Amino acid sequence: MTDLTQYILTGLSIGTIYGLIAIGFDLTYNTTGIINFAQGEFVMLGGMFSVAFSRLVGMPMWASMVSAVLLTALVGLVVERTAIRPAKGTSLTGAIIITIGISIVIKATVGCFTKDEFVIPSLPGPESINILGASITAQTLWNMCIGMIIVFLVWAFLKYTFVGMALRAMAENRQGATNLGLAADRLSALSFALSAGIGAVAGVLITPITQMSWLRGTDLGLKGFCGAVLGGMGSLPGAIIGGILIGIAETTGNVLLSGYKDVIAFSIVLLVLYIKPQGIMKGRL
Repeated sequence: MTDLTQYILTGLSIGTIYGLIAIGFDLTYNTTGIINFAQGEFVMLGGMFSVAFSRLVGMPMWASMVSAVLLTALVGLVVERTAIRPAKGTSLTGAIIITIGISIVIKATVGCFTKDEFVIPSLPGPESINILGASITAQTLWNMCIGMIIVFLVWAFLKYTFVGMALRAMAENRQGATNLGLAADRLSALSFALSAGIGAVAGVLITPITQMSWLRGTDLGLKGFCGAVLGGMGSLPGAIIGGILIGIAETTGNVLLSGYKDVIAFSIVLLVLYIKPQGIMKGRL
């Protein structure tokens, strides 16, 4: 029972991070209709920027994390203005190719500066915390708490603010929302900035527990994308559920067959999608 609790708690921690990445996919998909395959690189940038700010600039831990998130959000905004908006009206395949190209450019740019792997110090707290007989680190608990806070803030923003409701209107009917006078271009830019910032939060949270490098974005982006598809593409609750399921499956698979943890996780995704092709949950933001 203790081992099971350990696997679940660890899976919840990493799954929350995957869920945040999945939310980034959902935000851009709902607002623009584009599946942004550069989302994983925003996660990588968040981790790498936090390393740069803490080690090179000497910023305190929290300041470096916040700065990394803000700078990555700015990168997302620039990407939308320079690469996505000029290609407005292109086919779905063309848009996907563009985002893959963006991913390659970001990855190559970071690789030009460093190809090393980095970690940052864990957030403050006791060395280990006992929950129901299972021992977890403070960083694991921080990941779950911060992740859930971000999810709540995104939900409240979308539900109770005018801009958030405009994003939801775009998700329901882009053409209708545009006809009503909503600024589609500005909302598109905002969705990319938000998704990049949320991805950066995921990168900041995962860097203390696993090494971050210029190559990590593809793997993390794939896990987040699988979480979004598993939960139901476009569904905010589904993104979190899908990410957590991927995290728990990965953690359990690592214990049972350490060399095949990704195979087990992705096999579960395929099984669920075979039963429910639309994902676990349907609906928009």
